[in-house]
Amino acid sequence: MTLVAAPARISTVSGTFEAEFEARLHWSAATDAAIEHRVADILADVQQRGDAAVLDYTARFDGLEAASMAALELTQAELKAAFEAIPAAQRDALQAAAQRVRTYHEAQKKANGQSWSYRDEDGTLLGQKVTPLDRVGIYVPGGKAAYPSSVLMNAIPAHVAGVGEIIMVVPTPRGEKNALVLAAAYVAGVTRAFTIGGAQAVAALAYGTQTVPKVDKITGPGNAYVASAKKRVFGTVGIDMIAGPSEILVIADGSTPADWVAMDLFSQAEHDELAQSILLCPDAAYIDAVQEAINRLLPAMPRAAIIAKSLTDRGALILTRSMQEACDISNRIAPEHLEVSSRDPHKWEPLLKHAGAIFLGAYTSESLGDYCAGPNHVLPTSGTARFSSPLGVYDFQKRSSIIEVSEQGAQVLGKIAAELAYGEGLQAHARAAELRLR
Repeated sequence: MTLVAAPARISTVSGTFEAEFEARLHWSAATDAAIEHRVADILADVQQRGDAAVLDYTARFDGLEAASMAALELTQAELKAAFEAIPAAQRDALQAAAQRVRTYHEAQKKANGQSWSYRDEDGTLLGQKVTPLDRVGIYVPGGKAAYPSSVLMNAIPAHVAGVGEIIMVVPTPRGEKNALVLAAAYVAGVTRAFTIGGAQAVAALAYGTQTVPKVDKITGPGNAYVASAKKRVFGTVGIDMIAGPSEILVIADGSTPADWVAMDLFSQAEHDELAQSILLCPDAAYIDAVQEAINRLLPAMPRAAIIAKSLTDRGALILTRSMQEACDISNRIAPEHLEVSSRDPHKWEPLLKHAGAIFLGAYTSESLGDYCAGPNHVLPTSGTARFSSPLGVYDFQKRSSIIEVSEQGAQVLGKIAAELAYGEGLQAHARAAELRLR
């Protein structure tokens, strides 16, 4: 059977553009009610029974039987052994990627992660104290695919921020451990690691069990059960975001080889059938060339069936009136990954306001950002780039306000505070301020 990838062909000059555009863009983030109920049961069970519940669900969902949680914890020696056992080329690539990610996040920390303070004229000290979280949990997907890059992107900024303990959970269905994932944990400085996944792993991190320590924040992507569990435990712990399907949007002026753009669209479509790949271009002939490249290159792809369904169900090749209009539409979409594949990408970059990550120029494939460029690949999806940012050092820090009022400052501030407190009917507040007045 011949696979066909048929992304929607849409033109902004069409009278039906808005309806076609919205229909292609729409994706409901709501999870199935059955999943929500099942996740609620799992969270409650782990909170009540701890290790025993995690062991039961790991056996049921991952087919991994274990007598105790100790059998599911990966030792530092095992992580190191995995690193030493992988091919030299993988070791070198892992360390090079880790160094670039670390260098980028070190710069991020220096730029915006420091405590600060000042004294005003009366000697009052005001400021902010920035401190790292004590312990975080990182969820690394397993099962259909293994993602060592996710280990680097979650653990390294936490490490750079100064987090005391980094607890990794990664499902290993039927006990199949991915050596590259374990090696990445070793390189990134993961403190403890457990071969558990799903909603039960999120629950174990959020509530703590007899073996898995309770964390302050959980980061990292997962399936619908993981996303639902993270949403439910928010408030007990912090979370990074609720991730939806992966997305790429390419703005092209027709100067990049069509094969390159087609493969960039494939790079997101191969994640899963719900991933979205969109091309915006003012050149109809170039769009034809990209469609031809899609047809020609697809049969050779190992994940061709997934790519074909993703492109057919959610992909789009959109003809725009101009590059400026393409930028306007991109801002409406607010994509996770945005490639500006043009001769002069810096001409268009100032027009782009909303995107998780912006990749400038024909040679900047999104896949380089996924693995080794340096910036984080944990990005906002489903339009949340309008108000959310990539994962970074700042996600693993918190800020405390510092206030030290001098005797002289209390004479001024006390009167102001008392006046407002009386106005709110809070007499104790007012009197506490007035007692400091001379």
